[in-house]
Amino acid sequence: METPVEDLSFEAALRELEQIVSRLESGDEPLDGAIALYERGDRLRLRCKERLDAAQARIEAIRTDAEGRAAGTQPFVAG
Repeated sequence: METPVEDLSFEAALRELEQIVSRLESGDEPLDGAIALYERGDRLRLRCKERLDAAQARIEAIRTDAEGRAAGTQPFVAG
């Protein structure tokens, strides 16, 4: 039985996603199996993205004063 995607750590989700990509790239999967793999892979990709986004949101950038000295931190802002 497959572990629900929501219960996987980032590392486990990425590892499984890599295995799915490899299986799909081989071209040996029948169509129905390939579709099921693709759907699970997409859910795994979203899980990895969510985990990365959450980690990125926790990163703090160091603010510096006019002389370049650390003056505190501020939340990371992507973009």
